[in-house]
Amino acid sequence: MKKPPVFLQAHWSHLIMANFEVPKEILLPHLPPGTELDTFEGKHYVSMVGFLFKKTRILGIPALFHQFFEEVNLRFYVLFKQGDQIKRGTVFISELVPRPLIPLISNSFYQEKYAYLPMRHSFSETEESQTVRYEWKSVSGWNFMEVESGKEGLLPNKNSFDAFISEHYWGYNIPSKRGLREYGVEHPQWKVYPVNSFNFVIYSKDLYGKEFEPFLMNTPHSVFLAQGSDVLVRSPQIISL
Repeated sequence: MKKPPVFLQAHWSHLIMANFEVPKEILLPHLPPGTELDTFEGKHYVSMVGFLFKKTRILGIPALFHQFFEEVNLRFYVLFKQGDQIKRGTVFISELVPRPLIPLISNSFYQEKYAYLPMRHSFSETEESQTVRYEWKSVSGWNFMEVESGKEGLLPNKNSFDAFISEHYWGYNIPSKRGLREYGVEHPQWKVYPVNSFNFVIYSKDLYGKEFEPFLMNTPHSVFLAQGSDVLVRSPQIISL
């Protein structure tokens, strides 16, 4: 089957992935039709992911004034069974960016949940370590995630938790008409850097609803830093159910 055309090309880098265990009951209202919740060892997770977009191109054309920016998203994990194929994908609760044009384009084409907020980031490194920090400003003040890690990255074992989190290659959501919206996300396997320390402040009620607050205030189940790579995002398709 011919693949849909490429809509977006970019380089994603310095991905902080903070992973929180949650009960399935708070995810079910966000579950697109035709999909089911994906689990790791029987448990459900959401991930707070902060990263940098670089070299952004839309339909092959450089995105004027929008080639370099931060994103912070909250996502969970699903399966979609299509014939004999099982596709592992993500569903987004929220996607935050610092450029107002991005939500206009992305929400129109993908029916995603992008919103604009002031954001900033910082990097620093020594010979042995690197520190990455992302900040986003909500009503209650500046939220942030910051990791300090080593500089020797490794490809995760295919059965590991890190691989489960970083290797879902489909996106799903609910379109305006009955059906399922699907789009492919293509990138090589990412090296990951074990984190030595993690600090964060998340004003969950401002951005994600009070149902997520008890879980996003807890110490994450795990945190890692992913190297990133060039990424292709295919044009969305509607699957009739």
